[in-house]
Amino acid sequence: MSAVIEAPPAKEPPRVRGLPLLGNTLEMARDPTQFFVNCYRKYGPVCKISVLGKSYTVISGIEAATFMGTREGRDSLRSKEFWEGLVNEYGAKRILTGEDGESHKELRDVMRRGYSKESIKGRYNELVRITDRCFERDWPVGESVFVLPAMQYMVTDQLGSILTGAAPLEYVSDIRTAILYILNVLVTRQRPKILLQRPEYKKAKARVIELGQSMIDDWRKRYNESGERPDDEKNLIDDIMEAHVKHPEVMPESDLIVTITGPYVAGLDTVANTTSAIVYTVLKHPEVKQRVLAEVDALFADGEISEDHLMQRIPSLQGAIMETMRLYPIAVAQMRTATKDFVFEGCQVREGEMIYVGTSVPHFMEECYPEPFKFDIDRYAKGRAEHLKPGAYSPYGRGPHTCLGKSLAEVQIALSMARLFHKLDLELDPPGYELKTKTAPTPGPATSFKVRVKGYRN
Repeated sequence: MSAVIEAPPAKEPPRVRGLPLLGNTLEMARDPTQFFVNCYRKYGPVCKISVLGKSYTVISGIEAATFMGTREGRDSLRSKEFWEGLVNEYGAKRILTGEDGESHKELRDVMRRGYSKESIKGRYNELVRITDRCFERDWPVGESVFVLPAMQYMVTDQLGSILTGAAPLEYVSDIRTAILYILNVLVTRQRPKILLQRPEYKKAKARVIELGQSMIDDWRKRYNESGERPDDEKNLIDDIMEAHVKHPEVMPESDLIVTITGPYVAGLDTVANTTSAIVYTVLKHPEVKQRVLAEVDALFADGEISEDHLMQRIPSLQGAIMETMRLYPIAVAQMRTATKDFVFEGCQVREGEMIYVGTSVPHFMEECYPEPFKFDIDRYAKGRAEHLKPGAYSPYGRGPHTCLGKSLAEVQIALSMARLFHKLDLELDPPGYELKTKTAPTPGPATSFKVRVKGYRN
């Protein structure tokens, strides 16, 4: 005789205590990373929060990071609702980040090559020369430099030259302003929609549209004059525009501007925040700086660099990059909607609920990283490899929407940082500076973070 043991009924997630009306808005806006960690420690892997009067479910920790990569996770979560405000704002039908399933795969296939490290194969030294140009322009010897703005100009110069063939530096402040409003108002919804009526935002949006239209016009002129480029000469803009010409049902006219300006919107804030944080962490730890300088000086000893096995030649720098991305994550949480009722860690999640997936929470868990707030670049070396524990490390997000530009960003960040520490003699300003951070539109070093350029090392 056997008995069927029924699973216990799913329970309602606990609700995080908050302020009247505002709920958890202020605490989350102040430090979203720590907020999600605190929620996990106090309430477990599932809880409910309130932001500006709206209820959200939070799933986090190793459990959530692992769930994102499962079939159940893919079937239970979608991205559409969190991005439809941006889609509507630009009069588009769909964007890569807001699609799921076959539609997402279709767009990803169009842009896969342009966002991959293959797009800069044979061009590493060109990227180095662009980076040197940025130092000459924005990092004057003897001066104090605000790191984040300087990095934003560098990223725009690099991405523009490599991915699109144009470096629209005159649009940097407009892109930055548009990102701030788009993410705060339309995506994370931490600010009210009335802010989109501000002249500052309207001007920035118009300028971003102007940039996108000029890129489209330039491509059409070249295409009409010269025809289609050979595959090995194509960039991201070629892939997007050729998809539009050949398959307008996949890439309609309405979606071109938001898609073509995507590299700047996606890369300017995220890569600039990460590289700025790396400058701080390396300069803050002299023993790390010493190891990094030895590696990067060897890397550039012969002038031109070989593209073979780049990461293996700079293990200390790569460790510093990975550790910085652990401690200062850009993808603090991913935003999704439940596509159906499902049970997660014993708690009921219902169809239509808006969800924050706290995939960065394991970055700060002792279970994954001993002394998690200690900066330790050797965590990732063979023998330790703490980041390889399931669900432990998610700097580029998790699941089907893992950053499409991950492999490109890894090369861009590594080369940029290697060249910066090889060329420039920098110190924190003031020397004992403790990093202040911002949370909007994405987490990262505050714009007030400065370094002093003492001179050129090489």
